[in-house]
Amino acid sequence: MIINIQRNELKKTKVYDTYWKFACERQNIFMRKLKGDKFPLTDDLILREYKFTNSYRASDRVSQYLIKNVIYQNEYTEEDAVFRILLFKTFNKIETWKKLESKLGRISYRNFSIDQYGKILKDCYNTGDTLYSGAYIMASGKSVFGQERKFMNHLMLIDYMMKDHVTKKVVECRKLKELYNTLLVYPTIGTFLAYQYAIDINYSELVNFDEMEFVVAGPGAKAGIRKCFSNPEVYSEEYIIRYMCEHQKAEFKRLGLDFVTLGGRDLQLIDCQNIFCETDKYSRVKYPDILDRNGRTRIKRRYKIKQEKIDYFYPPKWGINKIIEEVYGIK
Repeated sequence: MIINIQRNELKKTKVYDTYWKFACERQNIFMRKLKGDKFPLTDDLILREYKFTNSYRASDRVSQYLIKNVIYQNEYTEEDAVFRILLFKTFNKIETWKKLESKLGRISYRNFSIDQYGKILKDCYNTGDTLYSGAYIMASGKSVFGQERKFMNHLMLIDYMMKDHVTKKVVECRKLKELYNTLLVYPTIGTFLAYQYAIDINYSELVNFDEMEFVVAGPGAKAGIRKCFSNPEVYSEEYIIRYMCEHQKAEFKRLGLDFVTLGGRDLQLIDCQNIFCETDKYSRVKYPDILDRNGRTRIKRRYKIKQEKIDYFYPPKWGINKIIEEVYGIK
C-alpha cells in the first residue's frame, strides 16, 4: 500500500526536515562507531551532548542484548523463548537480567518461581539497584495482582500469561497485528507495550512477520508528529508513520542526504515510529520555541561513552549479518 498525502492537507513545520536529517546523521554515527572511528563521531553538537536511540531500533544496546543473549544464545523450547522475552522486556534492563542469571544460572520457564525470582529482585531493590529501564513506563499492576512491589505484580503477570498458554497463542498468530491483539488482552499491557512486545517476539524464530505490516504510535512518536506537522489531526498517527516510511528514499534524496541503510534494510515502521519520538526530543533543544503539550524544553539524559563493545547481531532471518560483517569486518 502506497500512501499519498496531498500537500494542502498536511502542513509541515520547520521540524519536518529535521526528522530526516536526524535519522541520517544518527545512522551515520552508528556506522562510524561500527567502523571503529574515534570520538567525536559527529559535528552535530546536540547529538554529541545528549543520548538518542539509533535510527534502527534493533541496533540499540538493549535490543542487541535481547537478540543475541536472550533469544539466540542457545536453543530453547518455544515456551522458554516466550518466557525469556517477556521476563527481559518487563524490566528492559540488562543489569537486572544479569543479576537474575548470576543467581539462577540459565533462565528458563522450567525453573521459574515467583517466590525465588521475587526474593532476588527484592534483594537488588533493597541494595539500591534500579530494576527497570526508563525507556517506557510500566503500570504497577497493583490493582490487578495486589502486591505492594511493582516487580512482584509483574512476576505474577508473567506467571498468569504463561499459565494462560500465551506461547501457544503466540505461535498460532498469522499476522503481526494478531500477535499484538493477543498480547493486548492481558492486564496492565496497554497498546504501546503490546506493540513493543510484539516487535521483540518477532525478532525470534517463533513467528516471522513483516515489520511493514502494522504500527502503533507511542506517546513520544505522537509528540514528534505534532511538532513535524501543524495539522496532524487530518490523518491518524499510524497513517503518517507509514507515509514517512514509504517516502523515505524520496525525502532523503530531496534533502541531499546520503542515508546508509542497515545492510540494505530500509527503515521499517517501528523505526520511523521511534524516529518521531527522538525528533521530539531533539527539537526541544533545536527549536525550543516549538513546545509539546507538556511544555518540555530539555532532554534529560546526556550522552556517555560506554566502554563495553557491542558485537552487533541481528535476527538471522533478516539476512543482513553477513553483509554487515563483510562491509565492516564485524564478527
